[in-house]
This record gives sequence, C-alpha cells and structure tokens, in this order.
Amino acid sequence: MLSGWQAPQLGHFPPETRSGEGRSSAWDAPTAPAFAGAPGFGGVSDNRTFFTALPQARAEPAYSQPPEHRAFPLGVARGQVANTYIVAEAEDGLILVDQHAAHERLVLERMKAAAANGGVRSQALLLPEVVELDEPACDRLESRLAELAGFGLELERFGPAAMLVRATPALLGHGDVHGLVRDLADELAAFEQTLSLKERLDQVAATMACHGSVRAGRALSVAEMNALLREMEVTPHSGQCNHGRPTWVKLAKSDLEKLFGRK
Repeated sequence: MLSGWQAPQLGHFPPETRSGEGRSSAWDAPTAPAFAGAPGFGGVSDNRTFFTALPQARAEPAYSQPPEHRAFPLGVARGQVANTYIVAEAEDGLILVDQHAAHERLVLERMKAAAANGGVRSQALLLPEVVELDEPACDRLESRLAELAGFGLELERFGPAAMLVRATPALLGHGDVHGLVRDLADELAAFEQTLSLKERLDQVAATMACHGSVRAGRALSVAEMNALLREMEVTPHSGQCNHGRPTWVKLAKSDLEKLFGRK
C-alpha cells in the first residue's frame, strides 16, 4: 500500500427519503451544503451543524373523491347524454337535467335579482359591434336606451338603420350580440309604450337569459355539471325553464326496477 495515499472524497448525495411506499423524486433538492467534513460523508468531523435533515412529505392524489350523492337533493353528476342532458345519481333515484333549460332559468333569476338591486353590471366590448336593423326597430331601441343600460346593455344609434353595441350584460358572458339586440327589438314591438322595462322585467330578462345560457350540444366537465346542480338547488323556480317547461325529471329507484322487471 502506498504511503500517504488517501481515497478521494465522494461528492454530496442527499440521503433517500421515503414518501409512503415510494422513494423521493428528483424534485427533492438537498438542503445541506456539500461539506467534505460532514458526518457520514467520509470526513472525520462529527459537527452536526453541517447537516440539516430533509423535510418529510407525502404526495397527495391528483384527484379528490366525488361527493356522496346522498348529500344533495339533485344528486351528483355521473355523465352527460348527447351533450344536452346531465345524468345525476341521487339517493332515491336518477335525475335527468336539461342543461340549457336549467341554466336559462338560473341566468334569469340572477338578472332579476341584479335588476332589482341597482341594475345589471355591464361588460364593455373590446370592439363595439354594429347591428343592422330596420329603422322602426332602431327607433324602438333608441327610445329605451336608458332602460336597456339598466340591464347592462349599452347601445347607441348608428345611422338610420343600425345600432352600435358598446357593452353587454356581464351575466351573459360572450354570447350572440346580434341575436340579442334583434330579439330585444322584436320584444319591444310587443310592449306598450306606457310600460317601462322594469314592469316587463320577466320578458326582458328572459330574452337576455336565453342568450347567456349554456347551449344544448356543449360538452360540460363533471365540475361544471355539479356546479349547475348545486345552484339549481338554491335557486327559486329552478324546476321550470323561462317558457314553463321542466328543467329536470326524476326516475325513482322503483321506476328503474319496474323498467328492468325487478318488481
């Protein structure tokens, strides 16, 4: 053996930590500097101040367990049929929800509540849009500009046969601006001039709500479906859409058993 020869010092590799049954990953960065004299790394010093233990942690699953369907009257979403109907499981049966009809009612109730409490908040368009109409329709809209602004719709006359849309109700999101303005113009044609839009709140809000609701044919995530169900449970009149049709139907367990000849 050569006199005075010493084995080279090894570099600092962090000790393995365990997380449940798995080993620590490459993301577990070392917390102690690579001191040659640190204990356990080939040095002679036993100064513990050079070593700091790695924090212990465990990975959580990337998903959470779905809520128990017994906790909610309209159950928990299990899927979607034809991108139109939500299928939910309740404690005592199966719930089918028409997503467009249900959301239309929710938007209507939100708009009515906002209109009754100081007005509907508007959302300015990045680029104002020009909606072409006949002159009488433009006249009707122009005569109601201040009232429509109370519903969050900001319009200006733009020549004899067009309206300029500067802002839309924030509750409606990014809907069909042209369709909304045309429908409102048609709606106003049926109003008596002596009646205010506040007195026709249901009709105006219902027309707007139709343009701000989730459409049939749109795929929804499970989270979106469950959020819709939860809001329906606490919203008045959510069992009927704005046109009086049901927003959801229920198949009791006994009905399902009869369908399959179990009873």
